[in-house]
Amino acid sequence: MNVKFRLTLMNFMQFFIWGSWLITIGVYWFQNKQWSGSEFGIIFSTMGIASIFMPAIAGIISDRWVNAEKLLGIMHILGSLVLFSLPLVDNPSTFFWVILLNMIFYMPTLSLSITVAYTALKNNNKDIIKDYPPIRIWGTIGFIAALWVVSLTGNEASSNQFYIASAVSLFLGIYAFTLPKCPPLAKGEVSTKSFVDALGLRAFSLFKQRKFAVFFLFSMLLGAALQLTNAYGDTFLHDFKNVPAYSDLLAVKYPAIIMSISQISETLFILAIPFFLRKFGIKYVMLFSMLAWVLRFGLFAFADPAGGLWMIVMSCIIYGMAFDFFNISGSLFVETQVDAKMRGSAQGLFMMMVNGFGALFGSFTSGWIIEQYFTLPDQSKDWTSIWITFATYTLVLAVRQLKQWNIN
Repeated sequence: MNVKFRLTLMNFMQFFIWGSWLITIGVYWFQNKQWSGSEFGIIFSTMGIASIFMPAIAGIISDRWVNAEKLLGIMHILGSLVLFSLPLVDNPSTFFWVILLNMIFYMPTLSLSITVAYTALKNNNKDIIKDYPPIRIWGTIGFIAALWVVSLTGNEASSNQFYIASAVSLFLGIYAFTLPKCPPLAKGEVSTKSFVDALGLRAFSLFKQRKFAVFFLFSMLLGAALQLTNAYGDTFLHDFKNVPAYSDLLAVKYPAIIMSISQISETLFILAIPFFLRKFGIKYVMLFSMLAWVLRFGLFAFADPAGGLWMIVMSCIIYGMAFDFFNISGSLFVETQVDAKMRGSAQGLFMMMVNGFGALFGSFTSGWIIEQYFTLPDQSKDWTSIWITFATYTLVLAVRQLKQWNIN
């Protein structure tokens, strides 16, 4: 097969696995298992915990001992076994440890798949800048396809979503061993790096500079917001089925399909980023992201699947700006402000603050707040107050950062 097609298939399956359960696990948790909100908060923290250390460890292994494509395959096969076992879990504590084990296997594959793609394209004399983006976009399409498959087959609240993810993970694990070879380039070399340098922890010295300390703290706090709609968006729409006037509406029957508009928007806003950066600059693009998060949550607060369906759709469209503008502008800020010798580890630190510590903070805090203040005696949720709280949180961040930058 053509190398670009093979890498496209790899990316499609890579994100299909994640999309099979990431958005719908909340429905499984609350409506199938009927476990508590505070306990659910720690489930989404597993991504943060795994993101703090596993990508760096996998990077060291692929650099020195094991081919990247083989390590990718091993991780997905192990992840497949864990996903297959998830439906057997009957208590939230064990569920946490099993899903954490799954994320320990899955999170490194995000960077490993990039390594495999870059290496294969270079070895086939392809232009990475030109040829990789069209390949990567099929990852997002895979995520969307998974949402549609799970929703249209009626498995949003079912354990079958984990079996679907497990099957694709197993197939990708086996398929990875057929991908172009990516041997460890540092194999046999004597490492002169300390353990701190190997894990990219030297970048923490940037916290000595006030502008970076503020930036990374802000990234962590806004990173917390990134988890909220992934964790609760689908469950929010599913809860409308308890209202007779809404129970037969499309958005209630197939909420994952409605939520997939967010991923479609994400692919489109990526194309708009160069224009916004040229027109407004990095700081304003980051500010637009913060304001987009306010609208994302604010529209959900007053939406319903009937007359307020337009608010749900608009919120999903705005998600593309909120997600892409923050991630891209943040990485560009690091790229342009950090010394070249430390850029790689600084980018890793940025991702660690967003997807690691930010995810941990958002998951634990949101779960506790919802359980303590917005869960009614009948265990239903006060979704309007929940989304207003989240919108207020992101608005405070936007105003605080605006003052920090002194933008008039």
